[in-house]
Amino acid sequence: MMKVGLLPAPAAPLSPYWAAYLRELGLTPEAPALSDAEALALGAQSLPGEAPTVQLALGRVLALDRVDAAVLPEWPAVRGDAWGEALTELLPRRISGLPTLLPVPERVQDLTELETQAAGLGLRVAQNPGGVRLALERVRPLAQPRAVELPLLTRASRATVAVIGPRPLLMEEVLAGGLRPALEALGLHPVFSYEVPYPEARRRAERLEGFGQMPAGERELFGAASLLAGKGAVAGLLLVSPARDGATRAALGRLAAGLHKPALLLDLDAGEREWPELEAFRDRLTLGARGRDTAPASPRAPGGAE
Repeated sequence: MMKVGLLPAPAAPLSPYWAAYLRELGLTPEAPALSDAEALALGAQSLPGEAPTVQLALGRVLALDRVDAAVLPEWPAVRGDAWGEALTELLPRRISGLPTLLPVPERVQDLTELETQAAGLGLRVAQNPGGVRLALERVRPLAQPRAVELPLLTRASRATVAVIGPRPLLMEEVLAGGLRPALEALGLHPVFSYEVPYPEARRRAERLEGFGQMPAGERELFGAASLLAGKGAVAGLLLVSPARDGATRAALGRLAAGLHKPALLLDLDAGEREWPELEAFRDRLTLGARGRDTAPASPRAPGGAE
């Protein structure tokens, strides 16, 4: 039986499913032996020119102690996002000596397809068909998405700002942990795109021009932004991209071009705690300034009030 690592993935709704599944197969999933900050530093040393999300993922792989394979939940990719589309293929090309990287779905799209992929993973790491069938039955309840309600959009004496960005960035404390406190210190009430119920974001994205050609990550970002921008309580939108991630930056630029409310594009690098441009943006929202930030032209994404 293989020795398997499972990377932490706060942004992946199915993380508890994969952890439980590996345990049901008789495995003890190995976790990285370093803290997130240490893993990030290790990844940044190895791939200094890449986005912090990529650096963190690599650092966590490098921090696994002598495993045969590492299970990584997939990322929701945007257009032109090579890392999001093929992280487990690109990392071994850039860094030698990595364990076998096994991608798994990060969200339920179809239970049958999920269990087909889970069965393939189980046979590869445990080589016990009977055990795989039993494990799939036992963890099936964990595949059901957890019900999530739309967060409160108002807070006394504060302007509400929707914070739109990829989950692998915004849900990692070591990467984006300083953003919420910075916004609150400016007297703003931030509502993050990952807090929006995914079914609602997807339904909203289905209304957008070009929906059929949008990759999964772009649908999620555009849907959450359109939904939140349509709420009267939301004064403006902060569109957050990982530093050195041109594909996500371009996707958010396309999104900004179709909004009818003030928007600010912000690159976020690991460890940042202060963003001078946020104060001016706060003033635009609280003093009633109008207009929008410059962004590349693109098909419009609905963002008017409902």
